[in-house]
Amino acid sequence: MSGHSKWATIKHKKGAADARRGRLFTKLIKEITMSARLGGGAPEGNPRLRKAIDDAKAVNMPADNIKRAIQRGTGELPGVTYEEVAYEGYGPGGVAVYVETMTDNRNRTLPEIRTIFSKHGGNLGEAGSVRFLFQKKGYIAIEKEKASEDAVMEAAIESGAEDVRSTDQFHEVVTEPESFAAVKASLEEKKLPIAVAEVSMLPTTEVALDQRKAEQMMKLMEALEDHDDVQHVWANFDFEETG
Repeated sequence: MSGHSKWATIKHKKGAADARRGRLFTKLIKEITMSARLGGGAPEGNPRLRKAIDDAKAVNMPADNIKRAIQRGTGELPGVTYEEVAYEGYGPGGVAVYVETMTDNRNRTLPEIRTIFSKHGGNLGEAGSVRFLFQKKGYIAIEKEKASEDAVMEAAIESGAEDVRSTDQFHEVVTEPESFAAVKASLEEKKLPIAVAEVSMLPTTEVALDQRKAEQMMKLMEALEDHDDVQHVWANFDFEETG
């Protein structure tokens, strides 16, 4: 999971730049709309919607945008109908890549995703080709220098987390998806500074990459995440950070 946390925090650090481009707003609005469509427009009874709203507020999305996205999901306002489609493939070095998209036209999205894979040293696989290498879990990362392992461990276990482990930079808290919101809220109440919090597809094994392949892999990840229809990209690679 060390590779996962590195990539998650790289994304976290560049999040502000993504927001300025408007791309992050678009992805969050889609997620809010889909969450409201699937689980209703009341965040207190819809954990996925509550998480999407929290993420939108964290990047200062205006309340009106959030409200309209919910109303499009519940049908109070007209809007585009999206469907969730997952794509699976391989990156440089045989890394497994799992891509979650939200699209209004899968006939457009599929060839575009395939092209991104092939341009960056990878290839798109069949459905089910890599999904078994990931588990859906809640994932929370806290920088080691900002909190003690004991404080994180105590708060996480008290609130029902499944596991707590430490890497070079982070304390990582893993939960079942259903208990993610409660564990996150508990850590926040204890004033623990969260760097990354998301329901993730965590890899069960990792592929170690050398510097050259790691750079190729990160370019593939960035190209996929920059695609308008892509909501999340997960991969099972680890790498040595330099400088």
